[in-house]
Amino acid sequence: MKRFTKCFIILHFILSSVFAENIPATQNATKDPTAVERANLLNMAKLSIKGLIESALSFGRTLDSDYPPLQQFFVVMEHCLKHGLKVRKSFLSYNKTIWGPLELVEKLYPEAEEIGASVRDLPGLKTPLGRARAWLRLALMQKKMADYLRCLIIQRDLLSEFYEYHALMMEEEGAVIVGLLVGLNVIDANLCVKGEDLDSQVGVIDFSMYLKNEDDIGNKERNVQIAAILDQKNYVEELNRQLNSTVSSLHSRVDSLEKSNTKLIEELAIAKNNIIKLQEENHQLRSENKLILMKTQQHLEVTKVDVETELQTYKHSRQGLDEMYNEARRQLRDESQLRQDVESELAVQVSMKHEIELAMKLLEKDIHEKQDTLIGLRQQLEEVKAINIEMYQKLQGSEDSLKEKNEIIARLEDKTNKITIAMRQLEQSSSLSFTQS
Repeated sequence: MKRFTKCFIILHFILSSVFAENIPATQNATKDPTAVERANLLNMAKLSIKGLIESALSFGRTLDSDYPPLQQFFVVMEHCLKHGLKVRKSFLSYNKTIWGPLELVEKLYPEAEEIGASVRDLPGLKTPLGRARAWLRLALMQKKMADYLRCLIIQRDLLSEFYEYHALMMEEEGAVIVGLLVGLNVIDANLCVKGEDLDSQVGVIDFSMYLKNEDDIGNKERNVQIAAILDQKNYVEELNRQLNSTVSSLHSRVDSLEKSNTKLIEELAIAKNNIIKLQEENHQLRSENKLILMKTQQHLEVTKVDVETELQTYKHSRQGLDEMYNEARRQLRDESQLRQDVESELAVQVSMKHEIELAMKLLEKDIHEKQDTLIGLRQQLEEVKAINIEMYQKLQGSEDSLKEKNEIIARLEDKTNKITIAMRQLEQSSSLSFTQS
């Protein structure tokens, strides 16, 4: 920490010569080392953001991970976020990382959930510092770094869990840096975060990039002019290539148009021949139409004479037809009356048929019931016979119960006699019902 403080004190003296407007503030802040560190970090962030924007605009292309001003910008942002960070105790050692406050952005800014999930899904990151570095790179590519950090510095009560009260993110310098980050939205960056080793990088600020003499400025202007000339040359070559491609496409289009023109001329000649043939056919059809018209007129005259003769004959036969109509009407009246009588008689016959069918159904139902009872009585008779046989067999086997079995046999014989009498009566009733039906 002492070495870090000495480094920032040296940086303060370097930056004080560059930013003359900040000299009174830094002179007043020399009494407080943390204020000196905040002022130096603010000046360093200004230099880094300004240099990155100017170099990116002069470069005129999408920036990648190997671009030195971009690398230095991430180093400076890492130092700004680490300033005044509280040391958290873990199970094995003390931990001091900026991933905690950056991870808090997801709760404050719903659109930051995607970037947090993407960082956690990266397979090569093992440390919280590596995840924080990946988060900064993704936020720059999304052009949302200023928005994310603005939501973070507003919630100072939540930041107090991660930072000391004198930290850069807790003071006005943090708000100034967030305001400067808005200018980075003009930069297009294409950074490969997945394959980059972000865990083991050493974040050292290279002050030589920001200490330039007049020769460097002249070389820079000369390089800018050379780059502009090369860009113009590339633009002219690209324009020439596009013109050559358009000329070749026009040549091919002219060839296709010539071919289509010849085809159209041939089709026009064929169409003219077809028109001449159609005109001749039209003349023939007109002459045929005249002949047909004359024949139809003659036919109409003949038919007119025939119609007049038929009209006269119709008038003569009209009286006979009226008499025939009256006779037919009288016959129709008689036949309709006869038909009504037949229909009424048919209705009576149909009703009688329905009644007969209903009586037949009832009779069949009665016969089926009597047959069922007859079958039941026969079954009982069979059972009685089986019992009689069984009792007879028992009679032979047991002499002691002979009297009791004789009585049982007598009773069973009486029962069989009654059943036979009932069966005869049922057969007689069924025969009578069949005769009646």
